Amino acid sequence: MSKPPITNKDAMLKRLARVEGQLRGVQKLIKNDEGCEKIVQQLAAARKALDKAGHEMLACIIEQEVIESQHNDKIATDMQQIRTLIGKYS
Repeated sequence: MSKPPITNKDAMLKRLARVEGQLRGVQKLIKNDEGCEKIVQQLAAARKALDKAGHEMLACIIEQEVIESQHNDKIATDMQQIRTLIGKYS
């Protein structure tokens, strides 16, 4: 059975492009000898944005599992898989 495509693919790609831009900005700050506090603030922002992207992907997995469960009555097993995935990636 093939997996459904990523929900809101364009939004995810835009989010990742912003993270990529933030990381380029951090590199520029380092090259320009900016202060450590400014750099760590930008690193924290990039990390938070990347975490949010990861959470969106987890939501996509959960959505796919729930949709599959509705088709084949294996909800308990699927919910355990969802719990495992959340523990693994968060």
